Amino acid sequence: MAGRAVGGWTLSRRGLLATAATSLLAACGRDEGTGIRRPENPELVIGVNLELTGVGRFMGLLQERSLRIMADTLNETQVPVGNLRRTIRLVIRDNKSDPRVAADQTDELATRENAHAIVGGCLAETSLRIIPAAQQQQVPFISFAAADNLTTPLSERTYIYKLAPDARDMARALAGLIRSQGLERVGLLAAAGAHGDSGVRAVTAALESTDRTLVATARLPRTEGADCGPAAGRVVAEFPEAVIIWGTSPFSAAAARALRETGYTGGIFFDAGAVTEDTLSDQNSEAVEGSYAVHPISLSGSSLTNTTTAGLARRDFVYRYLHEHGSFSGFAPYGADAVRLIADAARLGKSVDRGRIRAYLATQVVEGIAGAYSFSPIRHGGMAADFLGVFTVSSGAWSRVS
Repeated sequence: MAGRAVGGWTLSRRGLLATAATSLLAACGRDEGTGIRRPENPELVIGVNLELTGVGRFMGLLQERSLRIMADTLNETQVPVGNLRRTIRLVIRDNKSDPRVAADQTDELATRENAHAIVGGCLAETSLRIIPAAQQQQVPFISFAAADNLTTPLSERTYIYKLAPDARDMARALAGLIRSQGLERVGLLAAAGAHGDSGVRAVTAALESTDRTLVATARLPRTEGADCGPAAGRVVAEFPEAVIIWGTSPFSAAAARALRETGYTGGIFFDAGAVTEDTLSDQNSEAVEGSYAVHPISLSGSSLTNTTTAGLARRDFVYRYLHEHGSFSGFAPYGADAVRLIADAARLGKSVDRGRIRAYLATQVVEGIAGAYSFSPIRHGGMAADFLGVFTVSSGAWSRVS
């Protein structure tokens, strides 16, 4: 058999084939003790579909930071999945706060990028367009939006989960706070779209249950920079003692400014969607000083005395966030929790198969960075109500009241 001289060595054709096969096996690697071939750098691919520009940017940019911090943290030891340790790879796309773009990017992440799961959708409208695409591609999707119809009807949302608190729980907390302050007449300024729809339903029911009177409801404009004055004027004309603003940044703070510009001096109460850096910015600080918000307790950061596993994880996350970004935002931890939930589902299912990740997400009962989640086959969303707190703006910062 003819040989070939290579660097002073003469290899036969059979020897060349054997050498090539050995090199291929070395490149692929083997699981110790099993002899099963595996890729050298196995990954857990998480598609990220976020509002990094456009009206949802105040929330989307926070989630991008959080996602990166948690992925980096888990990658220090990698994620054990079956007999492999996988590296988390984030594939990040900016949906520009455009629902149509969000839907297209979901298809791309699921097909071209072969994402094992997708996270994102800080706005209800973008999440609602991601959902049918995720369902069709059968890829698990964890939403950061708060609208109640994201995970219902469950028969049409089998791959869909959400982390934000339920509107019902936030509304009950706000109504209880208003009652505790002896306020009777309440106005409501609600965002346009699904988030505001959830708020109107939940606030109406919560005020009725606490014997408060809803004197007026007005919807905020859909377009950033549009005048909130007419909506604020309609509510103030009914002489409320308290006004609930149910929306997301930057609309929430714009509504607060509009209320103050009418001469309204009563209490302002926000849902969790208002809690971003924009709400406390210089242009909004005077209008929102003394206002209240219901938000997951993560807004208060991490207690140094909390030595539970969840408490230590929360403290480590806050430290890393402060180290990288200088200040901590309580809205940010949803992204960290989403990465951890997906990693845990893959670990428990011993697979990155999308169907198994979906199934094991439905068994998660955990305390995360933002709060506690209790998923089940018949419940795919909503933070536990016990992990909501009441906060007030004091000297330009959020301070916990209860």
